Amino acid sequence: MGNVVILAEKPSQAKAYADAFSVKKHHKTHIELNRCKTFPTGAIITWGIGHLVELKEPKEYRKEWSSWNLSSLPILPKSYEYKVSYGKREQFNFIKQLFNDSTIRTIVNGCDSDREGSNIFYSIYYMSGTKNKEIKRLWINSLEVDEIRKGFNNLQDNKKDLLLYYEAKTRQISDWLVGMNGSRLFTLLLQQKGFNESLSIGRVQSPTVYLIYQHQKEIERFVTKPFYEIEGSFTAKNGTYKGKAKIKSEKIEEVQSLMNQHNILEQNEGFIKSIRKREKHVKPPKLYALSTLQGVANKKWKYSPANVLKTVQGLYEKKLVTYPRTDTQVITTNEFAYLSENVERYQDIAGVSFPINSKRANKRYVDNSKVQEHYAIIPTKTIPTVKKIQGLSNQERNLYFEILKTTLAMFHANYIYEETKVITDVNKLDFESTGKTEISKGWKELFSYAQKETVKRKKEDIQVIPIVDENEKVSGSIQMTKGMTKPPKPYTEGQLINMMKTCGKDIEDEEEMEILKEVEGLGTEATRSGIIETIKRHGYININKNIVSVTKKGEILCQSIQGNLLSSPSMTAKWEAYLKKIGNGEGTSNHFISSIARFIEKIIQDAPQQLKFKELEQSIAITQKNNTIAACPTCNKGKIIQRKTYYRCSEHGNGCKQTFPGQLLGKNLTEKNIKDLCTKGKTSMIKGMKSKSGKRFNAFLKLEDKKITFEFANSNKK
Repeated sequence: MGNVVILAEKPSQAKAYADAFSVKKHHKTHIELNRCKTFPTGAIITWGIGHLVELKEPKEYRKEWSSWNLSSLPILPKSYEYKVSYGKREQFNFIKQLFNDSTIRTIVNGCDSDREGSNIFYSIYYMSGTKNKEIKRLWINSLEVDEIRKGFNNLQDNKKDLLLYYEAKTRQISDWLVGMNGSRLFTLLLQQKGFNESLSIGRVQSPTVYLIYQHQKEIERFVTKPFYEIEGSFTAKNGTYKGKAKIKSEKIEEVQSLMNQHNILEQNEGFIKSIRKREKHVKPPKLYALSTLQGVANKKWKYSPANVLKTVQGLYEKKLVTYPRTDTQVITTNEFAYLSENVERYQDIAGVSFPINSKRANKRYVDNSKVQEHYAIIPTKTIPTVKKIQGLSNQERNLYFEILKTTLAMFHANYIYEETKVITDVNKLDFESTGKTEISKGWKELFSYAQKETVKRKKEDIQVIPIVDENEKVSGSIQMTKGMTKPPKPYTEGQLINMMKTCGKDIEDEEEMEILKEVEGLGTEATRSGIIETIKRHGYININKNIVSVTKKGEILCQSIQGNLLSSPSMTAKWEAYLKKIGNGEGTSNHFISSIARFIEKIIQDAPQQLKFKELEQSIAITQKNNTIAACPTCNKGKIIQRKTYYRCSEHGNGCKQTFPGQLLGKNLTEKNIKDLCTKGKTSMIKGMKSKSGKRFNAFLKLEDKKITFEFANSNKK
């Protein structure tokens, strides 16, 4: 047995590591490596299956925490204990035995190169009871063979790794505390008001839903108002163009007064007062961080942020792109060197050809000082074959080429156009016209969607102004026009990532984003898409044709938490900022968890009073009316309502135990099925149910003595 053990996060990662060395033998739980220069005594690679270890449930600390009661809150263990995750005991036991083997001197953390990778490793390490081993950290951004070898030949110590673990563990515990206490607190308080669903409360998910809710309310409250402008259509000797006077007012009298002041009629003579032409250069786009890639992919293909992360993670494991969970949009001189050396080969793969504008590193893309843990998402040194590209899914191909072409754009020329601004004087009232003439497509020729974006722009923004001369006389057809103010647009799913990063500030301008780059926002680059999936799963938001809306359940959540810190994105952003300090060695876990405990105690104290308002009670009444399926056939007092995975009586809290399963023998029971059972005592024929022996059968369901029985076509009961 070798003296070195390497713990990978999952089997696919372990295989990638093994591919970089000579394999002695594959086993069910590990891979043995032969001796080599990197591992003179050999090595063993084993793996987790994601999280092998998790925090214990409240009931595993105290008996009174097993049931949901307001009197048992707050749930604040004196220390936090872990257990082996369900179904993963065999792999954990092997790792525990291996870690504690006396012949093993060094253990390498080869989990993903991020905070969660540190958390997974040390959770397993400490749970295994291992002591007195040298720990090293593998930190790589690519799973290519040469990068893996280089990483293992330059292993880091575990000082930074431990700090990242403390940060991730603190985040995990704080999320557990807020979730366990908040979910019970608000569910129980709302049940007292007649709301029969459970709420999931989260340190990050709750303010995220609240931001969407606020935006939706802003749209609903928006009052459309008319506004008035003065527009002119002018005819010069070489053609026509349009212009606007510099006034936009909600008062029609104000606009009419200006027209009267300048004696503006329907038909007028004027002249060209000034012409200004400027050549404008648009630089190639920045390289991708995960969030910017998620935003573009959602806009172009309607891919969800979670799907983008999953797909790019797959491309990373196929050694085609670099590490995806990055918030950095620059690379180092090392990456730029191999990209510039192979730029022509990348062009071939992308099916494009253009003269290289420059192979000199530009600080917009290459800046060693801005790269800390990870650099931007770029193609790896591995140039895929045509066959490998063809073997990718459509989504994988789209994202790979998006990353590839954005990286190639760095070597392309600027997009250049000429902007023309013409001022037309009509009776001393100025009309401004803006025109745009494309000079060189530059990097935009790499992207077909860039052309579509141009077409979508307003006509006045892209009009071609005819050749005109200063002081040239023109004739104009001028009129007052009426427009209507428009409410803000609802969020798309892709915009939720940026909303979380900026705590709701609607920032699209690149320079403004640079100013906000120090703002931590909600969640992290690696967790935001997961949070969006969580609030979708809990039924707080709907996504319909990529448009996000808050559900009635989501509204009840937001109405319940408004006014306290659970709805405060800025407070949650400050929490995220402090968590990052822990990762940098500037903060302590105890301080943060103590502040979370105080926060929970305050929420428990304040929540009952904060829930006493009419709007919330009205929302609950509407929800319960919509969720009611039928009168309860058992107590004749309550209503049968749908829960997450089953149906039950609304009088459950008062003793009625009537329930119905959401699924029976492999078939989902619909609301109609449950209604028929309650009102008729029998459903229509349900086909394709599956017995314990695996045999398919058809039957009617009947309600007898509060329980479901079966009736077959020949009336024989099962």
